[in-house]
Amino acid sequence: MTIPTTQRAAVIENFSTPYKLKEDHPVTQPADLAPGQCLVKLEYAGVCHSDLHVRNAEWATKATLPLVGGHEGIGRVVGIGESSGDTIKVGDRVGLKWIGNVCGKCEMCRKGYESCCALSFQTSHGFKVDGTFQEYAVSFTNYVTPIPEELDGPSATPILCAGLTVYKALKQTNLIIGQWVAISGAGGGLGHLAVQYAVAMGFRVLAIDTGETKKKLCLELGAERWVDFMESTDLINDVKAATDGLGPEAAVIAAGDAKPFNQAVLYLRLKGTLVCVGMPGGTAMLNVPLTLLIAKSLTILGTSIGSQQDAIEALRIAALGKVKCRHEVKPFEEINSVIDDMAAGQIAGRVVLRF
Repeated sequence: MTIPTTQRAAVIENFSTPYKLKEDHPVTQPADLAPGQCLVKLEYAGVCHSDLHVRNAEWATKATLPLVGGHEGIGRVVGIGESSGDTIKVGDRVGLKWIGNVCGKCEMCRKGYESCCALSFQTSHGFKVDGTFQEYAVSFTNYVTPIPEELDGPSATPILCAGLTVYKALKQTNLIIGQWVAISGAGGGLGHLAVQYAVAMGFRVLAIDTGETKKKLCLELGAERWVDFMESTDLINDVKAATDGLGPEAAVIAAGDAKPFNQAVLYLRLKGTLVCVGMPGGTAMLNVPLTLLIAKSLTILGTSIGSQQDAIEALRIAALGKVKCRHEVKPFEEINSVIDDMAAGQIAGRVVLRF
């Protein structure tokens, strides 16, 4: 196919300002790809809350500007750099994730903690290298993810970040079939996927969120119990009562304030596991006594993203029909209004941009 020299792209030129929508952003030509690089013609790009944080420079480490945002994308390989091996071929359907590439040789990579590889930071799509808010994106042959053909693009795109993140968090709980997991924010973009993955993994789910709409959604997706944090006058005891009177064996928390983390420490049963997802500010405010953590023999873990193998597993589960992302598809040109709605808390589920 003929590769154009320019394309549509959404570029961050200055922090805390709208994306600059360009019609003439340059396209890297296949002949200019370095060994190990590939060019992907994107069809869909997901919008994640992290994109808002990156645009607004809300993290301690700032993105490198100017920058094409986005880190969830699905498309077809249209070019491969010379001497790149045979990992992928032109025409393959692949996905781009937050991590663009890893070394595959360091201790962290060997142990499956690829997000801790120094190279993974340097190749973060939509943060350190141009991401998926463009029609043609450069990525890395060793780390693009194969996308099952039976998965439709819009519903599969959020699995590359939101689904992958919560699936990895649930794996970190080390629960076995029939044990309880509490999911805080269960009716949200990450949470509704976490409920489905937990059910598919054989766990019993207690959903914590607020509102009749989210309650109905969580119960439809397989949660056995529900606690509304706004209506509950004693959330700790309500959670315990809903989980055999002992509390859940694990809790998965993706929140930006301290309260859900501190509550989890109190309602988890003995030898329970608390998994803190992503980079929530609430973890910095965990203020329960150390003696309580020791007395209950709790395990506290953090996880930000999964490995390449985790991504393949998460997509396979979705391809089996066990997980379906609630999403809305919008034209690429609406990216700034989507980001504004996200900042205002008006996004339900996930939004996927169509090129």
